[in-house]
Amino acid sequence: MRKFAGITLALFAVIGVAHAQIPTSGNIFVGYSLSQTRPSSPLTLNGWEGSLEGKFFPWVGIVADFSAGYGKNNLAIPVPCATTTCPTTQNVRRYTYLFGPRVSIPIRRFTPFVQALFGAAHINDQGSTDTSFADAIGGGLDYRLIHGLAWRTQGDELHTNFFSVGENHFRFSTGIDVRF
Repeated sequence: MRKFAGITLALFAVIGVAHAQIPTSGNIFVGYSLSQTRPSSPLTLNGWEGSLEGKFFPWVGIVADFSAGYGKNNLAIPVPCATTTCPTTQNVRRYTYLFGPRVSIPIRRFTPFVQALFGAAHINDQGSTDTSFADAIGGGLDYRLIHGLAWRTQGDELHTNFFSVGENHFRFSTGIDVRF
């Protein structure tokens, strides 16, 4: 009987500790993303961004952030065309997969936050593909519309290293944030 009571007590203690590690609140963000890339030959990417945050403390959470940007790269390359160089358009797609901490402090209807995300980015520039380490440092502001629903505006400095060239991209995102 003592052995059974000891095992039962240990089991409840382990379940209680494991349950305390599960996030009790968080949010899901889905929205529009605009990014400027390649300072030497600017390329604008329009797309989407989505993130999931689980809060372990009221002000600290862990974020999984995914985004995709799509654009057209207008290049002037030599092709048979009268006597000049004819412009050629190439489709560009960039995907990011980032994870990291976010610190936020609710102040009435507003919740400002800062985040440091790390992971990978993948680009497909008309058949030329590359994957690199990526990081995004930035922050934003949530404005609570109604209970459980907010509007988010955020900006990040996204760093990639595609084709062995380090680049910084400013990424702006806005959209709906569902809180639970």
